Amino acid sequence: MSNYYQVAVNFPSLQSILTYSYEVELAIGDLVEVPLGRRKSQGVILGPATKEQLSGFDIKKVKPITSSVENAFSLNEKELALYKWMSKYYHYPIGKLVFDCLPKILKRPRKPDFIMGKNNDLPFELNDVQAQIVNDIEPTIHKGFSQHYVHGVTGSGKSAVYLSLMKKVIDEGKSVQFLLPEINLTPQFTEMFAEFLKCNVYTYHSGVTPSEKYNIWKTLNESSEPVLVMGVRSSIFLPIENLGLVIVDEEHDQSFKQTDRCPYNGRDVAIKKSQLHNCPILLGSATPTVENFYQFKNSDGRTYHAIHDRAGGGQFPKLTLSDTKDKFKEKDPAYPFLDSTLEQIEKRLEAGEQVLIFINKLGYSNFIQCRNCAHQFYNDACGCQNNLRYFKAKNCLSCSHCDFVMPVPDQCPECAGISLMNKGFGTEKVEQVLREIYPQYRTERFDRDEIKTTKDLTTKLNRFHNKEIDILVGTQMLAKGHNFRRVNLVVILGIDSMLNYADFRSTEKTYQLVEQVAGRAGRYADDSEVIIQTMNTDHQVFELIQKHSFDEFYESELPLRELCACPPFSKIVMMYFSSRFRDRLISTVNQVGTQLHKVIENNYSSVRLLGPTPMTIEKKANQFTWGIMLKSDNLNELHGVVSTFEANYKTISNISYKIDVDPMHLL
Repeated sequence: MSNYYQVAVNFPSLQSILTYSYEVELAIGDLVEVPLGRRKSQGVILGPATKEQLSGFDIKKVKPITSSVENAFSLNEKELALYKWMSKYYHYPIGKLVFDCLPKILKRPRKPDFIMGKNNDLPFELNDVQAQIVNDIEPTIHKGFSQHYVHGVTGSGKSAVYLSLMKKVIDEGKSVQFLLPEINLTPQFTEMFAEFLKCNVYTYHSGVTPSEKYNIWKTLNESSEPVLVMGVRSSIFLPIENLGLVIVDEEHDQSFKQTDRCPYNGRDVAIKKSQLHNCPILLGSATPTVENFYQFKNSDGRTYHAIHDRAGGGQFPKLTLSDTKDKFKEKDPAYPFLDSTLEQIEKRLEAGEQVLIFINKLGYSNFIQCRNCAHQFYNDACGCQNNLRYFKAKNCLSCSHCDFVMPVPDQCPECAGISLMNKGFGTEKVEQVLREIYPQYRTERFDRDEIKTTKDLTTKLNRFHNKEIDILVGTQMLAKGHNFRRVNLVVILGIDSMLNYADFRSTEKTYQLVEQVAGRAGRYADDSEVIIQTMNTDHQVFELIQKHSFDEFYESELPLRELCACPPFSKIVMMYFSSRFRDRLISTVNQVGTQLHKVIENNYSSVRLLGPTPMTIEKKANQFTWGIMLKSDNLNELHGVVSTFEANYKTISNISYKIDVDPMHLL
């Protein structure tokens, strides 16, 4: 007799939960192979099909499951519950979600590599503030789900709080999950935690091979021993038995938000996971998101802990704003540095210190332009409407939105002029300028062009710590929680483009970035400085950073958010529509907008619709994209509008759509 099952198939459609039969009894969460049209696909068993589900069609036409997936592992109840929640919240097909998140299944699994904890005694005493936070959180470990936030300035010793709590949880035989935003933080935390914890430490990130990922997954799935699992956002899906604590460090970081496939936020998924496992979650940052600052300060169900001072009595760096308006020309060999900035760099180098230079752009220049006719180079192959960035070392022009690369031309294709000039600057340009000005010192880059593997990352950091590098020029990778003993000067370049970006979060992102980058200076000395070259010296965000105001920025930002009905006072959903055919796209998205207006007017009065409108860069990778924004302070009504759209939208050939709940970037 056949058994009938509801199977979530790995297929990009919300209607991908299908009914299949199988002679052998299967368990909920088992992975199977099923026929799908003329091909085969994988799926996960959601449960037996009910009589009501079977009553709608001919039983004889139900296709049988081909087989169970060899060497696979079943998803347990909590794992499946997490995927179901994500599918519903992010409006993403559950079958595709599961197989997007699972590692590649291998035929010959072996034991994974891990680091054995040494269980050494902690070499430090917590200060009074740190100890109070640990004492406040520790009792909640035994009381189920709870939410905590540690808002501590850079260098305040948040890691010591994490470690103390981890040690207590591990000693009680429970496991800990530690999320961090990017791979470049992994080595320093791995070394620190493994030194003092009595458990195996597993790391999980893009530098881990598919084989290692599968082995880690398999081992954790079959073991209940206490472990520390640390990794980037994708590690949140690892099966961890007897989970006692979840920690999310640098919770504000945009790297927790996935942009392709299901656009989930790893921080928010971590909160849901801790709720399902009935254990506490601890978020931490020196620069919280405005949303979390507001929620933890104003909610009875969450606890907020503040650390205003640096550990060990360390002083904050002095912030100097250097006005760049009309100060230099791009022909200047020192461009983009002011003379006053170079003087301070030289002073620090002569004192035997190291210097960090931050610029959030890769390459040598932002674009190349003909001096004769002003022609600029674009990606004509796919129609991206932005300039190609110049990479001098590779002698190429590259598109930042797709894989298009072309060699640098010898002459202008419009007027045949041979005089091409560079506009703007990136890490490569800054590195070259500093090498020419300071040939006696070693200048290197710290960006994703230079660092492609975990080994590259570890080697570069070790060389900097060992003072084999004097000046390190880098992107946001420099802002991620590093402790540099000899760094007492940080220079920030090119911040204006970020500050002036058309996004309600632009000021918040600038504040977070400057505070985080500045936090690399003066951790081990009192005489430290951060120099920001900007044309916006009067901007309020710099005034607040100069004052080292702990929460004044947030208090000033909240009224503006409330006025424009932005988070945390409203939730946002973006609906993106893309096509190669612009006219067809515009017609479709306008029809959708009109229909949604009617749906909102009749059923969901709290929801506001803005758009349709084109993206800031309308065409990328040969696709035009337009968006519709939905806002509401009623989350259920917001999801109701999206669900109504999905239930009634008829797929149109050559037009795709994407739903992004809680987007980090808008239009």
